[in-house]
Amino acid sequence: RWMKFEEKVEDGGRRWSTPHVPALHLHSLFQLRMCLQEGTILLGLDASSFMEIIDQALSGQPEGVGLQPELRQRLAALLLRQPRHQPTGASLRQLVEHGLSPCRGRQGTRPWMAKSCSEPRAQVSETPLEEQLRNPLQKKIPRGTEAAHVAVGEVEFLEQPFTAFIRLRRAVVLGSLAEVALPSRFLFILLGPQAKVKAYHEVGRAMATMLTDEHFQRVAWQAECQEDLMAGMEAFLDELTVLPPGKWNHSARIPPPSCLLSPHRRTTASDWQSHSNGDMAAAAYRASLRHSHSGDELERTGRLFGGLLRDIQRKVPWYSSDFSDALHPQCLSAVLYIYLATVTNAITFGGMLGDATANMQGVLESFLGTALAGSIFCLFSGQPLTILSSTGPVLVFERLLFSFSHDHNLDYLEFRLWIGLWVAFFGVVLVATEASHLVRYFSRFTEEGFCALISLIFIYDSLKKMLSLADTFPINWQFRLDNITSYGCICNLGWHRPKVPVCATSSPPALSSQPPAALAGLSRTQCLDQGGHLLGTSCQYVPDVTLFSFLLFGGTFLSCTVLKLFRSSRYFPAGVRALVSDFAAILTILTSCAVDAALGLETPKLLIPSELKPTNPERGWIILPFRANPWWVCLASVVPAILVTILIFMDQQITAVILNRREYKLQKGAGFHLDLLCVSLLMVVTSATGLPWYVSATVISLAHMESLRKESMSSAPGEHPEFLGIREQRLTGLAVFILMGVSVFMAPILKHVPMPVLYGVFLHMGVAALNSIQLTDRVRLLLMPAKHQPDLAYLRHVPLHKVHLFTFIQLLCLALLWVLKSTVAAILFPVMV
Repeated sequence: RWMKFEEKVEDGGRRWSTPHVPALHLHSLFQLRMCLQEGTILLGLDASSFMEIIDQALSGQPEGVGLQPELRQRLAALLLRQPRHQPTGASLRQLVEHGLSPCRGRQGTRPWMAKSCSEPRAQVSETPLEEQLRNPLQKKIPRGTEAAHVAVGEVEFLEQPFTAFIRLRRAVVLGSLAEVALPSRFLFILLGPQAKVKAYHEVGRAMATMLTDEHFQRVAWQAECQEDLMAGMEAFLDELTVLPPGKWNHSARIPPPSCLLSPHRRTTASDWQSHSNGDMAAAAYRASLRHSHSGDELERTGRLFGGLLRDIQRKVPWYSSDFSDALHPQCLSAVLYIYLATVTNAITFGGMLGDATANMQGVLESFLGTALAGSIFCLFSGQPLTILSSTGPVLVFERLLFSFSHDHNLDYLEFRLWIGLWVAFFGVVLVATEASHLVRYFSRFTEEGFCALISLIFIYDSLKKMLSLADTFPINWQFRLDNITSYGCICNLGWHRPKVPVCATSSPPALSSQPPAALAGLSRTQCLDQGGHLLGTSCQYVPDVTLFSFLLFGGTFLSCTVLKLFRSSRYFPAGVRALVSDFAAILTILTSCAVDAALGLETPKLLIPSELKPTNPERGWIILPFRANPWWVCLASVVPAILVTILIFMDQQITAVILNRREYKLQKGAGFHLDLLCVSLLMVVTSATGLPWYVSATVISLAHMESLRKESMSSAPGEHPEFLGIREQRLTGLAVFILMGVSVFMAPILKHVPMPVLYGVFLHMGVAALNSIQLTDRVRLLLMPAKHQPDLAYLRHVPLHKVHLFTFIQLLCLALLWVLKSTVAAILFPVMV
């Protein structure tokens, strides 16, 4: 059978082989061409049953080759027999059926259908059998598929071959003829004398392979005469590639490729091959890169707010579907996954903001700001798949702004308010003048450099946080097993209070060296509450915590990576694999939390504020514009506001370009102008309330996109599921940010989540985003000998030394960006980009 690829019944008839690319004998194609030239061709046959088709095929023999009535009757009886199909189903089910069924096929084959067993000479049924309707293969067949039938073999009573190619005017279900109850349109019959069984078989394979070819299918559908059909076969032969004998193993089966060329791209590729120098291919490849994101979203209208109005007109028709399309279990897994990532990001940046601004903005402000800004953005933005978050460059600017305000006796939050208002004004001006048009000039070089930098920041921060655990929970490097009797920790309450052993050993303290009052013992908390302090070599040592934290961190990263790839595994049905892959992060986090709870170690846990009050008690929730600073501050704020505007524009639009790449197959369009307007207006809200500033987060947004990938549920055996696009909707992002706001009241539950687990998720997101860009592949090429390099498209048209030079320059710029962001000059980061 053929479903894009070929499958054979293995020896003994026990099972179908693995799907493989069909390999044909060249001679069989020439024989097939002769059969089509000399045989019966019936195009547009009007028939409703298999019996009627056979009758008209046998009656339509060319003049002088007509069959005698007796031979015609014998051939009709032969062709109308019920075929015996190979059972298809789960291995365990087949094993049970094989053991329980009293009916066996001949020569030790599998049990056949009940009807074939009880009536070995029965005719084809006019209605589908129950076995056909229950065939599990039907789940793999896309909607609208039709069946084609190829019948070949030797017949002892024939003296010359009988050949017929039939195309029905309308597809009909031919009863129990097919393995699966599908409408049929094409039939090919080749019967001939004995002693040529192998030749007939190969001709039949050639016909079936041609019928699975998209180009020949189109010809066979549209052919009006025999000449059209022959022209289609000649075109098929023109594209044929011959593997010479002796250069490959004929018994080897070529596995299906990971992706197939569409008919249009296949034609283009064959045209390219006709140009020996490949200049056209290289030019077309460069053009495809140059225009990878130049859609009509970025065309200038020449009117004020023209791009914004076009974005709104484009997104309004999809608004209702942005909520209805979210009714899928995959969206639930995306919400939980991105929520935990956003929580971790909010805590990380909130803590750093608190350190940088004397708690004028802290973890609580980070939670509330993320919930408020993110919810508004998801409701009104042009690309709701974007996740807003605090970013590293914005954090650097906040730190510099606070230092400047402190050194010049300015009120930090009021100064920041005026900067935010000016940034919002400049953002509206950029939207009005359609400045987002400049996005079309962002090249792959810029996109990959920016994405790689943000991904490396995620990886670096997760590793840095884990290494800092060794300071919080230090390892006792001086531990010696022989000195175990000397380790201890005592509570020192002063010279007039006894020293009491607190934790250390299982053996009781010596009574001679301690007064009776010390026998009661004081815990660590009691000792500190009474004003004492701890003395001893083991007081700061918490056994096993650092090691177990690193095990949780590494285990979470590896489990997330493996379970995400489980979708392409060979184990379990496709539905189970898809479910495990969608919920990979949640399953990993729940498992890690269960292991942590079972061991009961004091690993660092997720800490969330439980009260709705500013982190710094000296500030309120509303920031007044004229309160403590001189009046000229509102004018002086223009200078830093210009830098922040450049920062926001570049950060927002580069992320938007990456998310709206053509390879994601987004159907609802982008909204570059609308997104920039939302981010600009949110600057007013967050500045007036003293909340952090927010912009699109590249890595989390990419993770959001990847968690919403749609793939075809029905694919032929051996065919990889086809990527259909992204589940575009607003509900997942909105739910994530609503949960962020509710998290303040979920502290009793979330306090059981270990921080190393979330850092492992952070690392997974950074690595996944880094692997999604071409730069990573080109870095691997630097370390790979030429003969082991994969057959990449750009390697066919660009000299290898030019590829390496391009990669080296890109890595150099990436290193400069990293150095720049790590210094005081980080505020110039967007200018460098």
